[in-house]
Amino acid sequence: MKPTDLRIVFAGTPEFAAAHLQALIDAGLNVVAVYTQPDRPAGRGQKLTMSAVKTLALEHGLPVMQPERLREAADQQALAELKPDLLVVVAYGLILPQAVLDIPRLGCINSHASLLPRWRGAAPIQRAIEAGDRETGVTVMQMEAGLDTGPMLLKVSTPISSEDTGGSLHDRLAELGPPAVITAIEGLAAGTLQGEVQDDALATYAHKLNKQVSAIDWQRPAGELDCLIRAFNPWPLAHAQLDGKPLKIWAAEVADGQGEPGNVLACEKQGLLVACGTGALRLTRLQLPGGKPLAFADLYNSRRDQFAPGLLLGNGQ
Repeated sequence: MKPTDLRIVFAGTPEFAAAHLQALIDAGLNVVAVYTQPDRPAGRGQKLTMSAVKTLALEHGLPVMQPERLREAADQQALAELKPDLLVVVAYGLILPQAVLDIPRLGCINSHASLLPRWRGAAPIQRAIEAGDRETGVTVMQMEAGLDTGPMLLKVSTPISSEDTGGSLHDRLAELGPPAVITAIEGLAAGTLQGEVQDDALATYAHKLNKQVSAIDWQRPAGELDCLIRAFNPWPLAHAQLDGKPLKIWAAEVADGQGEPGNVLACEKQGLLVACGTGALRLTRLQLPGGKPLAFADLYNSRRDQFAPGLLLGNGQ
């Protein structure tokens, strides 16, 4: 069977997923419907906003389905009536029950942004950087009822550099994932692709992000905090306290220095040098409450009175 003969249903929500849907469209595959999460309030005005996947699907005239969850019999029936050969799932955000996984003739495949079984779960890109991993990638797997536990169909990898942020790595994986999914679809259509069972003993979990995980604790080693700052840029952003108010930290680098954790050791054009549990961090890009992210040199020029050696920065709250 040719890949273009398959009736494909796509399920996904954010930008990472939209890049995969675009690849299916560009490859001329037969996407018969698109599932995405319901429109959600977003931004300061809390206006109902369409997902990136819905926006793209509507641009291409594809039918869009937005069930709250796929556990209702009527929603499962609607999916079955599409007679899908394959369900392609990328960052959909809903757990699919076994009854849904059983509907497509060739099952369901998922593009997951890690080298499984490492970093199963919701935030694999950020958790890989936070942990100091040197490599990550995308795994295309056959889905089963467990969270990211299914047989692996193929993997592509990329090194994680000391400059990478959650944002830069996301964008790179969003380029690597779509061709891998196309290759997997071709293999499934031809019947030549065999899944490799994951070793559960090697599994780690990438727990969901919130603003608490990105709070800076100056007692930690500078190297760990450098990874944390890069991992959570652009969201939820590392944050400490300056005069009892939140100080967002967009960028930093490990530097020489020692002192009481949180103590400002030097204010230089290159950055604000702060002592950590081990070593020091030079904070190079900061954001004060109500302000924009600025290079420290620009911030220091306009707010010199707020920064001086001996100042003590508090931990993030």
